[in-house]
Amino acid sequence: MPLAVTNQYAKALLAVVSKPGSTLGAEQALEQLGAIEALIQGCPELRVALLSPAISGAQKKAAIERLGGMLGLHALMKNFWDVVISHRRIPLLASIRQAFQVQLDEQLGIARAEVTAARALNQEQQTTLEAKLAARIEKKSLRCAYTVDEGLLGGLTVRIGSRVLDGSVRGELESLRRRLVAQA
Repeated sequence: MPLAVTNQYAKALLAVVSKPGSTLGAEQALEQLGAIEALIQGCPELRVALLSPAISGAQKKAAIERLGGMLGLHALMKNFWDVVISHRRIPLLASIRQAFQVQLDEQLGIARAEVTAARALNQEQQTTLEAKLAARIEKKSLRCAYTVDEGLLGGLTVRIGSRVLDGSVRGELESLRRRLVAQA
């Protein structure tokens, strides 16, 4: 259920910020979602207060206005934050931001990839890899998250959606082993 809920909130926010004439852009909304998330993560007392039924809705709304002003939040984001709080969805805020990012990327034609390498890639290697992967999957752009797994021995693996491209030494050795077993 939480995945469906987070997707609904993200979809609703994206629909509002994507309307012609919206004074809040989608990228700006994403940044502001991140700021709200960081504030709540960094202050457990605030999180408890926003979730507490002992604190009235009016008090929570006043706190949102004040904190939103301090963060420089757009009025639309303050309203969104108020809806999230009033429906007691604060624990889902990180998931809502992630779902918003995924839906925004989809709308912009940006693919998301998880790259796992045997060692850290420098900026030039990342740029080259992203360009080649984007061309291979026929997307305008690619947003990659990089991790290091020393167990790969060498090379890298890439996951784009449900598709996995394995160019690791471990993957090549496993492929060779399967072929040899099949021939025996």
